[in-house]
Amino acid sequence: MSRRPNILFILSDQHSQKIAGCYGDALSPTPNIDRIAARGVTFDNAYCASPICTPSRMSLLTGRWPHKQSCWTLEDQLASDLPTYAHALGAAGYSTILAGRLHSIGPDQLHGFDERVSGDCSPNWLGAGRQDLGMLAGTQGPSAPGPSGSEIPAVSITASGRGQSGYEVVDDVTMEAACAELERLGAEHAAGSTQPFCMSVGFLLPHCPFVARNEDFDLFDGRVGPPEIKRPAPEKEHPWLVSWRRYSGSEAAGIDDIIRARTAYYGLVHAMDRKIGYVLAVLEAAGLADNTLVIYASDHGEQIGERDLWWKNTFYEESVKVPLVMAWPGHVPTGVRNQRIVNLNDVGATMIEAASAPPLPRSDARSLLAIAGDPDAEWTDETFSEYVTDLSSLWTGPEATCQRMVRMGRYKYVHIDGYRPQLFDLESDPEEAVDLGEAPAYEEVRRRCADRVLDGWDPQAIRREVDLRCAEKAVLRAWGANTQPVSTHQVSITADDSWLDSQR
Repeated sequence: MSRRPNILFILSDQHSQKIAGCYGDALSPTPNIDRIAARGVTFDNAYCASPICTPSRMSLLTGRWPHKQSCWTLEDQLASDLPTYAHALGAAGYSTILAGRLHSIGPDQLHGFDERVSGDCSPNWLGAGRQDLGMLAGTQGPSAPGPSGSEIPAVSITASGRGQSGYEVVDDVTMEAACAELERLGAEHAAGSTQPFCMSVGFLLPHCPFVARNEDFDLFDGRVGPPEIKRPAPEKEHPWLVSWRRYSGSEAAGIDDIIRARTAYYGLVHAMDRKIGYVLAVLEAAGLADNTLVIYASDHGEQIGERDLWWKNTFYEESVKVPLVMAWPGHVPTGVRNQRIVNLNDVGATMIEAASAPPLPRSDARSLLAIAGDPDAEWTDETFSEYVTDLSSLWTGPEATCQRMVRMGRYKYVHIDGYRPQLFDLESDPEEAVDLGEAPAYEEVRRRCADRVLDGWDPQAIRREVDLRCAEKAVLRAWGANTQPVSTHQVSITADDSWLDSQR
């Protein structure tokens, strides 16, 4: 039996699938991710379990859809007794190490990892002090909408350009810690250790603020154009999306702000990719690369102004699709593109199979190893994603929403509770310009998709549970604000206001 592989899993935050050379971007901002793709398999139809951070990441850990683990929003805690892929690998004798971002709320900041060598930017507790971004406060996303809707553009778009985000400072710490740990592991293996390891490296970039250091911004300055996909006329667009865009202020941004923010985003992608390059170089120098399964993915996408939409929060491809590439010398073919419909959740099941670890009993995830080696292997081309909010945070919008998407073959169907559905034929309409949610000719397709998306998923029951949890979180938030408990694994960050000087 061959030696079990080491595993290096790199997970970024808010990386749009199409902003990568291996996915066809002509500006090629990701040479190191492209190297992984060239040595392995690129999954073209990978989706996340939720188009926001925490539920997507917690689903990745457990392999369960958000509604099966009661973790829907950025402020929901994942129960510590739910087994994760880290638990499974540890049970199989692996050393499990986490460097950087986990984005978990609550006292459990390990969720099965043996060791955490660097931390996150956010506190463990609701109500506790948030990270200080200085002059960039409110630029993390749709967190500061204008009181009169679209009349005021979102600050995360206008406060963009050259400078330094505190998030990148955290990523520098993560990169250094991951490299030091790989050097240590390499020395141990060279000295005769046979214990395999799984290291998860979590980067914050390219998450907004849309502020990139000079050298990275300048690489793309003048080369990044305006968004390519126009938004539909208001009378043809889904009313929930019209309301969300207006609330978030994304439709009010001027073209100079849009191009500057998009340029900075490219710079952030490139900066993140460079840090990945350092990690990969240390893996190779430590003599570990030949027996290591390397996987890169992101927790969700970024819309960067397409259809006058930014951030995530929707089921458009730019938001819900993720980059996913993996390489494993001698076990995964090289330079292959895979068109099967998969989910970020499947990464956990893939690592578990590669490690010969015990499967998670109630996981919805499927290992990718069979279809990586044979794209014609048995596989159901179907996956789901969920977006459920409450009214505990400004970023959620003017109303709480309960949405679920199913991708079935060529069709994407979106249930938005209280509204008409959306339906897109991605084969004939990859830009999702034509919503077939009310087209008479697609009634049977909608029925089949609706039956599937609602199977075991009750939006009314979910709404009742989410609202009850919202009331409970209000108590926890008040407790955190009054007691200010100490957060563990939190990296202090420093933001730079130099973006202001360069843009004014």
